[in-house]
Formats: sequence, C-alpha cells, structure tokens
Amino acid sequence: MLPRYEVVEVELKENTYQIVISAELFDSIGAIIVPYLKRKNVAIITDTNVAPLYLDRLKRSLESCSIKYCALLLKPGETSKSWNNLRKTVEWLLENQIERDDLILALGGGVIGDLVGFAASIVRRGVSLIQIPTTLLAQVDSSVGGKTGINSERGKNLIGTFSQPKLVVIDSSILKTLNNREFLAGYSEIVKYALIGDKGFFDWLNKNKGRIRAHEKDFINEAIKKSCMAKARIVALDEKEKGQRALLNLGHTFGHALETATGFSERLLHGEAVSIGCIMAFEISKEMGFCDDLEVKQVVKHFSQMGLKTDIKQIRGALPNTDEFLKLMLNDKKVKNGKLSLVLLNNIGSAFVLENVDLSKVRQFLFKKLN
Repeated sequence: MLPRYEVVEVELKENTYQIVISAELFDSIGAIIVPYLKRKNVAIITDTNVAPLYLDRLKRSLESCSIKYCALLLKPGETSKSWNNLRKTVEWLLENQIERDDLILALGGGVIGDLVGFAASIVRRGVSLIQIPTTLLAQVDSSVGGKTGINSERGKNLIGTFSQPKLVVIDSSILKTLNNREFLAGYSEIVKYALIGDKGFFDWLNKNKGRIRAHEKDFINEAIKKSCMAKARIVALDEKEKGQRALLNLGHTFGHALETATGFSERLLHGEAVSIGCIMAFEISKEMGFCDDLEVKQVVKHFSQMGLKTDIKQIRGALPNTDEFLKLMLNDKKVKNGKLSLVLLNNIGSAFVLENVDLSKVRQFLFKKLN
C-alpha cells in the first residue's frame, strides 16, 4: 500500500504530468512508477554524492517490483553540466540499450536533473524521464517545468531543450541529509515564488521561517507544495517561456552572471546567487522608481534572518569589473536582439518583465554594487 501523498498537476495538454509530494515516498518509488512502464526496465543516473545515500534504497524499491535497472554515477557539481558529461550519458544510455519505451530516472539535485533531462530529450529523439529530486532547490524549481540543459563557457544553461518529465517524485524527508548551506540555497527559490506573485505566501514564510529552518515536516511540505503549485500555474500558461514564464527568472540574470564570474564553484551556490540576485532586482527596481525602500528592506531582512547572502560583497574573492559583469549579463538566454530584459518589481508579490532595459542605468547600478 502506497503512503499518503499530495499531488500537484502540471496541466500541459498531452504533456500533463503530476508532482507527488510526501515525507515517506522514497521506498515506494518502484510501485509508484510501475504504471509508467511499458516494460520493466529503467536507467538510473545520479552522482557520487547522492549514490551512497540513496542508490541502494532506490534499487531495493525497484527490485521489490521486479524492475530491472542499470546505473550511471557522475561527478557532482555545476561543472558536470558539460558537453563531455552529456556525451558520456548519451553513449551510456545507448550502450545499455535504453529504448524509447523505457524510463530514465534522474536521482539528484538540479545538476543531475538538468543534464539527465537534456540527455533523455535527445537520445533516440526522446526517452521518458522521471525526476527524483534530492535537494530542496531541485524539488521546488529545476525538477518542475521541463527545462533541461548544460552550461557553456559563455554562461549558464545556454544549451538545452524544453522536455517535460513524465512524473516528479518528491520525498521531503531526504532533505535531512543536506547541509544547512544547501538547504538554505533551495529556500531562496521558495521565496522567489512569493516575491513574483503571492504576498500572502511571503507573509506565511515570514511567520513560519523558523519552523521551516528547523525542518518541521508539515511546514516544509507545505512550502514545497505552494512553490510547485506556483510554478505549475505559470508553466501551464507559458510552457516555453514566450511570456509570463520569464517571471520565474527573478534574480537569475544577476545570479547567473555571478555564477559564471565565480566559475560555477563552491564560492557561490546557485540558490545563493539567486538570493543576491533577487535583492539586486529589488534595488534596481527602487532606483528606477518602481518600488520603495521599505519593500527592499523587508526582503533583505527576510533573507538575512534565514542566513542567506544578500549582497555581492559577501562573495569571497575577486569579481569582474562593471563592464565585464554587464557583458556576462548580456550573455543571458533571455536577451533579445542584443537587448537586456530584467524581471523587476512594483512590490512584494508583484513582478513584471522590463524589456530593452537602459544599459546606462544598469552599468551605473553595477558600478555602485561592485565598488
């Protein structure tokens, strides 16, 4: 008998799928995926950090349902989202004769989800994928919505596809193995959903942030569910980021430039880059006259109380100068006709996309932040 779980549906016509959420799902993954199998054969792809914690448990769950499997372990970290690892993954899938009607299981955080999702979308012109995210960031963001990809030397996530999974299985209990820094990095993406469209959610997070930080199960599950619902609503309206879905990039144009500048290294985690980027989005919105200082201070206070980075100067080591940083921002995948777009804010819970941003204002803002 399967444990009780919450369901969030991502409604995309023929690509509609479910996100299932609970604190006790992991050992039932075999039974959960059986209805998605045309033959009982799967490929598991994970990394060498996650494998010692969860690979054997996943294998036992599959074996209990007589599902055959093969497994590939990759190195962890953002630098694994590379051409070399994409090639390695695709060739391994072909070598193991994974067919279109089989399933690929992406077991890991955002790096594994993005890389494996990309590989699944191109091998044999598309093999079905199930996401099993193991970090908070992946559970509330990268595993949902069908964005896949790898990084380029010129920037993050510049190479990839839109390819929806068949299912997302979220077990919040496995977040207990995350260190505090990784957990908080994921939390920044939760706050992002509140900032772009739900002031009530921001107030709820403000009220319950201590309980979330203390890993209280019911509050973490609720935060995950609310985040997934917010993303599912936007993705259903704009699957391939032609309009409203761009709001999900709040803080990411600044954040991705910071990640590139720090070499996708341990100096700065993705979620930390997002927290700084969200603050920068509020600050430049204030400078452009879209929101007031009180809004900025509320967000800075919330991130600070949770222990997240809020300023570029909290990043150790050297950063690019103003012109170099702006050049990194102009490599963002949302640039159109060489013009920069930014997600800005009128207030907490009300975001909008400003296209063709005045670069002189951005340069002036960056100069103050970097000096």
